[in-house]
Parts: sequence; C-alpha cells; structure tokens
Amino acid sequence: MTERIVITGAGVVSAIGCGKADTLASLREGRSGIAPVKYLETTLKDFPVGEVPLSNGQLSALTGAPDCWPRTTLLSVLALQEALEQASLSPAGNGLSSASLRDPVRENAPERPFPAAELMLVSGTTVGGMDLTEKSYPAYSPWHSCGASTDLAAQFLGFSSATTLSTACSSAANAFIYAANLIRCGFCDRVVAGGAESLSDYHLNGFNSLMILDREWCRPFDATRAGLNLGEGAAFLVLESEKSALQRGAKPLALLSGWGNACDAFHQTASSENGEGAFLAMSKALAMAALEAGQISYVNAHGTGTPNNDASESTALRRVFGDALPPVSSTKPFTGHTTSASGSIEAVFCLLALQHGFIPRELNWEKADPACVVPYTRNAPVHLQHILSNAFGFGGNDTSFILSRL
Repeated sequence: MTERIVITGAGVVSAIGCGKADTLASLREGRSGIAPVKYLETTLKDFPVGEVPLSNGQLSALTGAPDCWPRTTLLSVLALQEALEQASLSPAGNGLSSASLRDPVRENAPERPFPAAELMLVSGTTVGGMDLTEKSYPAYSPWHSCGASTDLAAQFLGFSSATTLSTACSSAANAFIYAANLIRCGFCDRVVAGGAESLSDYHLNGFNSLMILDREWCRPFDATRAGLNLGEGAAFLVLESEKSALQRGAKPLALLSGWGNACDAFHQTASSENGEGAFLAMSKALAMAALEAGQISYVNAHGTGTPNNDASESTALRRVFGDALPPVSSTKPFTGHTTSASGSIEAVFCLLALQHGFIPRELNWEKADPACVVPYTRNAPVHLQHILSNAFGFGGNDTSFILSRL
C-alpha cells in the first residue's frame, strides 16, 4: 500500500491576515482584504488589490530577514516560520548547518538524491524579485529570478536544499505534487511545500494588458463579473509520510489524499470552453484518492472572476459532478488572485475549513449566470470530510488536489 501523505504544519500570510488565527477570523467573518493600493509603487492606482497589510520594513521586523530582500522572500519567510513552528520542525534541528547548504545559484552544485534526514523546500512563484528590478531598472537585481527569491528564504531558514516551480497560477499546487512524489519515492521523509508571490508594477500592468482586471471588487461566477483583483501572499504546508509523522510524535492535521495535473494547451492565457484540462485534473485527483465525486464535501474553486475562467471552470465542474454538485466557492474576493501562491494559500483555507467545520462563503455574488455554477454564500457550520481545491494556470496547466479529514 502506498504510504499516506499527511500535513503536520501550515503557515499563511495574505491580505486577510498574517498567520492562521487572523486568517480564520477573516474567513469566518466574511472580511475581505481587497482595498486601494497602499505599498506598491504603480501608476495603476484605480485597480483595487489584495496587499499584505505590512511594509517590507514591518515584514523584516517580524521575521528577522533583511528588508532589502525581495518582498516575495519576506512573505515566504513569514509563512515558513509559522509552518515549521506548528510542525515542531527546524532545519537546524535536523542536523543541518550553514556549511551544508548548497550554493544558492547552484551552477556547479552536484546532482544527488536528497538523504532522508534533510529538510527540503519546494516553492512556487513567478514574480520573484521583480520588485527589486523595478527599483533598479535598467539594471537587474541579483535576486530577480524566481529561483533566487526561494533560495534566499531557504538559506535564511537553513533548509538543506530548495527547488522552485513556475507554472503561473498552478505553481504552488504543483509544488505539493512535486513534494508528495519526493516523499513517495523515498528521497525525503518530509518536505515543506507551497508558494509565494508579491505584487509588482510589471505584474499589474501585465494583467491590465490582458484586459482582465476589475476596477471594482471581483465577483466570481456572478453575471456582472468583469475581471480579477490581483493579490499577494505566501503559504506553505509541511508534508510528510504518515510513518515519519508518527515516529517523531507529530500531530497529523489532515491528509493530502489525491492530486491531478493536466494541460489542455488550448491557449496561452484563456481556458477552453469545455474545461478539458480542469476536468482531467479533477478526475485524476478523485481517482488517486479513490473517491467518487459524490464524496466531495466542498470545492474551493479557482474562480478568478474573469468571464472566461468562471464559465470554463463551471463547465468542468458540471462534467465531473453532474447534478450532484457540492458547495462551491471562490476565496479570491477575500485575497485577490495571488497567482502563483494561490494554490497554497487556498490550501490553508481548506485546511482551516476542515478543522473548524465551515465553508468559506462567496463574497460579492448577487446575480446568477446560466453559464456558471451558483456559489455557496451561506454562513453556517458544516461537517467536511473531503475538500477538492483547484488551481489553474496560463497555458492550460491545471492542477487539483484533495485534502481529507483523518
């Protein structure tokens, strides 16, 4: 029997809170973090965003990391510290020292399997240190690349090794798959996986050029939806084999019971009308978890608020669940679309929902669209057993995963 992958720690920072306690309160109270731009230096002030309500200096004071580092790194460190603390883990506590770390650039690093005693970081990001390059342009920041922002966090916290995935908005969700496969293959007993993304002017202008930003609060699945609000944040889960967790006395919080990735390659940025990639990703996740569609208690939708995504995802959901559609909601009206970090931030939301018995309700939804599912808008206690979460990226790189109660 393939060993089960459990979650033993989680950390999160987003527009609705720094840490799980603040995040839980915001979700339960229906408190959105989307607001006018405060910290980002941009000319596009008329687009609301989901900024983390902390300056780089404040993030530095909280984490001890230098405030000259990329904002993506500072957000990563804050979320990682919470996840490691909950899991009773410290890279330094695993027999690691700064001398054992690889060169962060790693052009000449040897390729070898990772011993089980090491603690590895897998992070999904795309923007990386773009904020620093914007300040130094036309020169590039030495920490510009997405991999460099991950490596800084890994070095600062003493991880033995780090890997960065960049598949747009499915990046952090794909980090879970990569980490789970490392554990199942025996390379590691445990891996810290997730993602981080900070807002940048390039980021904002890029989405504006696609004409998919909304000047009002985003309204996923609503007939009047006009686009997304961008956000930022970071979240990480400590994933480990159930055997490892039990041997060291760690408390498993939930089970990563299934996952699936598919790429329909329909278009560089648009989703296909029949939602083929999304349908395949969800179907694969259900098959891996050995679950029937009717056993899913709640779907955390990708739900960006763009006309194309929401209609396509709704078609895929109807293909998977038929007439027995479980409650569905998008949490992006809380945080904005945190792009590469969205899969991990929403994974923590799902974990909190499992633990505390509630469904994060849809905000801002008012008018039904026949092309879309009707989202869950109530605020009531509910028992959840299996949650399916979607993270769909540009190019049709679509990922779904399932968190289950133990």
